[in-house]
Amino acid sequence: MGEMAFVNGRFLPLAGASVSIEDRGFQFGDGVYEVIRTYRGRPFMLHAHLARLNRSAEAIGLRQPYSLERWTGYMEEGVRLAAFTESKIYVQITRGVAPRDHAYAPQLEPTVVMTIRELHPLSPAVQTAGVDAITLDDIRWGRCDIKSLNLLPNVLARQQAKEAGAFEAILVKNGEVTEGSVSNVIIVDNRTLMTAPEGPRILSGVTREVVLRLARQEGLEVHEQYPSREKLFGAPEVFLTGTTVEVLPVVRIDGKPIGSGEPGPVTRQLAKRFMQQTG
Repeated sequence: MGEMAFVNGRFLPLAGASVSIEDRGFQFGDGVYEVIRTYRGRPFMLHAHLARLNRSAEAIGLRQPYSLERWTGYMEEGVRLAAFTESKIYVQITRGVAPRDHAYAPQLEPTVVMTIRELHPLSPAVQTAGVDAITLDDIRWGRCDIKSLNLLPNVLARQQAKEAGAFEAILVKNGEVTEGSVSNVIIVDNRTLMTAPEGPRILSGVTREVVLRLARQEGLEVHEQYPSREKLFGAPEVFLTGTTVEVLPVVRIDGKPIGSGEPGPVTRQLAKRFMQQTG
């Protein structure tokens, strides 16, 4: 059928979907979201994504309108209607529609939007070769663990990376690596993984969680602590994790090669193990 939208309980073609100009998501970025992808037509790690959606909504005092079972049914129906081989599902909950004012009434009815688009995964050539990244100062707010609609710093960082000919911007705050503009960052040294710990300074990814679990199963050490900028540049391997990037090697940062300048063995090992999990 093609690209689909879901607005407050109703499916319709994406081109015909709309919300009020006075929706607080549009006016203030007052809302939260999730992005979920399918493998073989099935949403991957759906319960983990919806649990994070709940946590984000609770953190800003936003009422969750649907149960896990109802969300699951809506997503499965949307994927069926769109009928793509693989889909990217975007879910957004805002505080709702009201005259523009910073303060809000607690009885507002949330606005729920979902879109289902065709997923265009990264090409195998990109996964095999790895990508470039740049480093930028992390200027985001103090609750990055909330997956809120307020993404302007991330947008500007990703655009700066694009203009520099890089895939991702790796964010650094007070000399410590936090995460990427659209991904989590993991460095590898001597079969030990190091990545920023869960907490308010990062959005802990669902893919990150899966990869760290797989790493432990493979006998690798995992240290959840902030890598220094020096460790980032001195690491033999660096890779990104995320819903759409999966496990993606970084081979150059700020124009400097990482390790040999090619994807390393641990990254390749974990990428293979991750793909086995998606089946």
